[in-house]
Amino acid sequence: MVYTTNESGNMVPSYHSKYLGYSLMSNNLKGVLWALLATALFTLTSALAKIATTEYHVLQILFFRQCFVFASALPMLIKTFPHGFKTRHPLPHALRLTGAFIALSTGIWAVALLPLTTATTLAFAKVFFVAILASLFLGETTTRTRITGIILGFVGVLIVIRPGFDGFASLYTLIPLAGALGAAVAVVCVRKLSQTESTATLLGYQAVFVGLMAGVPMFWLWKTPDLFGLLLLTAMALIATLGQWVGIKALRLGEASVVGSVEYISLIYAALLGLVLFSELPDTFTLIGAAVIIFSALYMMQKEHRRKAALKPT
Repeated sequence: MVYTTNESGNMVPSYHSKYLGYSLMSNNLKGVLWALLATALFTLTSALAKIATTEYHVLQILFFRQCFVFASALPMLIKTFPHGFKTRHPLPHALRLTGAFIALSTGIWAVALLPLTTATTLAFAKVFFVAILASLFLGETTTRTRITGIILGFVGVLIVIRPGFDGFASLYTLIPLAGALGAAVAVVCVRKLSQTESTATLLGYQAVFVGLMAGVPMFWLWKTPDLFGLLLLTAMALIATLGQWVGIKALRLGEASVVGSVEYISLIYAALLGLVLFSELPDTFTLIGAAVIIFSALYMMQKEHRRKAALKPT
């Protein structure tokens, strides 16, 4: 039992002792804990999507998810309307929305066709695509560390997809790579737009227009879900939306480089869910490639963190 002092100076039991440990944690540690939760929620969303794709089209699943994302963002959109949609940079917004749509739709498509662990591993290629695109279009410095990390990451991807004289281990492995490239385009555009656009504008455009991109094909692809399907789609959308907001909280508490490194824990979550739900066992090439990809990304982040720390005035 933990005791505290009341207004009279007497020692009394603290009924908030279970929160005391959390309050004493550093912001980085709090951010890591929230990021662990966010990563678990996103991986669970992917597992539920893998189940849902046996009955429903990828775009219907994405549309259902975006409806909930839009609902969660609606109070902010109403508060900032119409100023939240005013922009002087329509082209970067269009590129960002296209990249986000490709990333989200191929992410669902990939888990439908590939083992959950393999799809999760190849999605990590986003880190290296971001480094390349940021160097080309944002003028970020191409250091020896970044070049080494990109090369190592590419080697890891090659180990997973195993190209050779007989072709790829599976052409389906190109789907999560396309999604990783789309996600990288979206990230680089957000970095550029965040210098001039508000959070409400960035959130509003994605909530509305990605939903429309997935929604228009519903005139031809919609399949009315039964009770189980409705519960499944609703649970997936709610978990994904919750994961998004938990992820934002993690980034607000901890440093981006620290919080970002937690993303690789999703490989463990994916392996466990793949085994329990789908009886999937990752093959040796996937495990080796995942280890190389994770090492290269963590190597890049650690070196960049040290470089930035050295540049700070003492």
